[in-house]
Amino acid sequence: MFTRDDLYQAITQEIDKIKESKTFKYEVPIEGEQGGVVKVDGRDVIMLASNNYLGLSNHPKIKEAAARGLKEYGYGLASVRFICGTQKIHFELEQKIAAFVGCEDAILHSSCFAANEAFFAGLLANDFGHKSYRDVIYSDQLNHASIIDGIRLCRIITKTTDSKPYPHGDVEKLGEWLQADSAEDYRIRIIATDGVFSMEGDLAPLDKLVALARRHHALLFVDDSHATGVLGETGRGTAEALGVHGQVDVITGTFGKALGGASGGFIAGRKELITFLRQKSRPYTFSNTLPPPVVMASIEALNLLETDRSFVDRLHENTAYFRREIKNLGYTIIEGRHPIVPIMLGEAPLAMDMSMELLKEGVYIKGLWYPVVPKGEARLRAQISAAHTRDQLDRALEAFRRVGKRFGVIS
Repeated sequence: MFTRDDLYQAITQEIDKIKESKTFKYEVPIEGEQGGVVKVDGRDVIMLASNNYLGLSNHPKIKEAAARGLKEYGYGLASVRFICGTQKIHFELEQKIAAFVGCEDAILHSSCFAANEAFFAGLLANDFGHKSYRDVIYSDQLNHASIIDGIRLCRIITKTTDSKPYPHGDVEKLGEWLQADSAEDYRIRIIATDGVFSMEGDLAPLDKLVALARRHHALLFVDDSHATGVLGETGRGTAEALGVHGQVDVITGTFGKALGGASGGFIAGRKELITFLRQKSRPYTFSNTLPPPVVMASIEALNLLETDRSFVDRLHENTAYFRREIKNLGYTIIEGRHPIVPIMLGEAPLAMDMSMELLKEGVYIKGLWYPVVPKGEARLRAQISAAHTRDQLDRALEAFRRVGKRFGVIS
């Protein structure tokens, strides 16, 4: 067995191996606010690595709302929701986000990661009067880690839940499995998918999944974290973009990306489901409530989206422009419409070296490699924002031209 010193020595050796493989994840501190341009080591650099899709994280009205929340409601509640951690603004935010994504009600969590962990076990651990049963979750193979961990936790807790990962976006294969697994085999069947897959920027075929779920009496669960505020004409997410807004059974999401960029997550669905989860969701029951500044700022973010379409319009325009021009430079990208633009490079060391060289050239972007993405598919993940000006995007593209030629990636 390891002594404590043996353990720390082994950890140090593993860190050295990661550094030698050029896959070490360096954290570069930002000096000041998050925006289209940020300051790093005293220099202004163009931010292409942020989930701040609408540019709201430093919007004056968002900051004013957060300050108002602090002044009127305090810094925190020092409690969980069911004891003394609920204020009227928490119910207000839950109603606003539920209506926004097309559901009857919503429940707040500390993050979408916590929401995804809470949902499966919170629902499936209850026997609902069935003495003998099995449930099944059909999960897209490229789903976010929080869905995967939520399913793993559920299986540990319930012992009665099966997991069947289906090939990415393969509705035909999923349909075959649903057809083969009769209602007699399983009590509850859940189709679980990201709305937008964060490494690829592609969309789940929600229109087809909605039809499939209805046909086979399954529950459709969608994590729309990278689409809420981003996709659709009014930013209502993947369901709006694909014409099925209001038809998804369960939607989870975050306030930590487009909707202000701070923290907090939610589960939205039918009223009876949300009421049940308030009683059975352990991360909800045993975690401190969202602090008032975050709640007030999140409400304001939704108010801005509902009254001003320019944020979404500008994001879509910037995304289309950057996607077109990065391809014109000669780079290979994964096609799509989302502001996540994967720039494919192949090997991890190249992705890491280019990201560091681009930072020197004034562009803040991160490389992604195995195990986050499959081996041989390392990439730079550019993320476009409504906060970017056309001049900033052009400067970023010029940096990509110089660095790409330097590394022989483009001619």
